[in-house]
Amino acid sequence: MIEVGNVLVHEDVINNDFVCNLSKCKGACCIEGDAGAPLLPRETDILKEIYPKVKPYMTEKGIKAIEEQGTHVIDADGDLTTTCVGGNKECAYVTWENGITKCAIEKAYELGEIDWKKPISCHLYPIRTTHYPGFDVLHYDRWHICSDACTFGKELQVPVYKFLKDPLIREYGADWYADLEKTVEAL
Repeated sequence: MIEVGNVLVHEDVINNDFVCNLSKCKGACCIEGDAGAPLLPRETDILKEIYPKVKPYMTEKGIKAIEEQGTHVIDADGDLTTTCVGGNKECAYVTWENGITKCAIEKAYELGEIDWKKPISCHLYPIRTTHYPGFDVLHYDRWHICSDACTFGKELQVPVYKFLKDPLIREYGADWYADLEKTVEAL
């Protein structure tokens, strides 16, 4: 682990390469798994507020899931997550474009309907964050459905932390990210 401010960054975030390759995976991370995307408590209020503006970009089954379960749920482990269609696979906020999953929240953001891009856990993926009182731990989540992203990242020689520069800055700030880069260069 390397320490940057009040964040511990696992070496795998530095030493592994990753670049999403949607043409290969088709956005499988949004429709696979055993629960929705992790949410921070502050994000649940945002989801409630923006839902009316995101709804026009959602699928009918996603809208039905939200109307039946709410804009977020508590999963089997007691964690806040996005709502899923059918209980535990496809995120209710998924939309489809040319056979590739997209995020209805992000689509509303890109069109200027809302000013929140998407849950930070989605934006940071494949980094997963564990929050502790006073500090966070960032680790690299390996998932077989992302093997093409690993191959593509290796071809382009882009480490996970560089691929995720924008969401890391969104969560921790530009100064923190600059400190991360300095720490990595010093290694």
